[in-house]
Amino acid sequence: MLQIAICDDELFYREKLENLLKQYLHKKELCYSISAFSSGEEFLERYADRIKYDIVFLDISMEKLDGVQTAKQIRAFHSDTAIVFVTAFIDYALEGYKVDAVRYILKDTMDQAVTECMDAILHRKKTARVAFSFMEGEKKLYTDNILYIESRKHKSVFFYMENDLVSYQIYEKLDVIEEKLSECGFLRIHKSYLVNMKHIRKINHYTASLDCGTELPVPRMKYQAVKEAFAAYKGAM
Repeated sequence: MLQIAICDDELFYREKLENLLKQYLHKKELCYSISAFSSGEEFLERYADRIKYDIVFLDISMEKLDGVQTAKQIRAFHSDTAIVFVTAFIDYALEGYKVDAVRYILKDTMDQAVTECMDAILHRKKTARVAFSFMEGEKKLYTDNILYIESRKHKSVFFYMENDLVSYQIYEKLDVIEEKLSECGFLRIHKSYLVNMKHIRKINHYTASLDCGTELPVPRMKYQAVKEAFAAYKGAM
């Protein structure tokens, strides 16, 4: 599921952008959730609860905490969030580079710009889906939304972000799952844990800290190799 946030202090543009996104996502047959916020402060209140958004549309010229300041706080937590600035005047290019904004959308050309913007973001994110036969039934999961997989005796448990964090169980060895996800940025940090590197905030003190707040152990024997693999992944992004 794509988690999308819209942050704009003008109700007209919040509603217009939300409607355009819904039309696009329905046409693409994508599962999604859209949350709307009227200020940077309101958005960051919820964001501090570690809600992970894939895409955030930010009005640049909001009062108090503007879009650029809000974007900088997003980047302090998540490097993978696609940030789109929505503005009446495109004169913030330098600030956009600082926070790696993927697009600017001008408010008076929003109807045409949303489709091109979303096409570019989805191409960049490569929102691949992989099918698994879980105990709960056959499911196709977005690889970006898989946080980690834990091996528990004869089962593997997927921890997956939908509206909330959910789990799915499968009778499959972690080695087999690791092979299936080998091209999707997953790292075996422990014999019992396969982790999506998109969701690792840091690795230190023999612990991998995830952006959902979970902390997973990294064995001493694997620690240096895991740190190097994660550093190489971050450097290639």
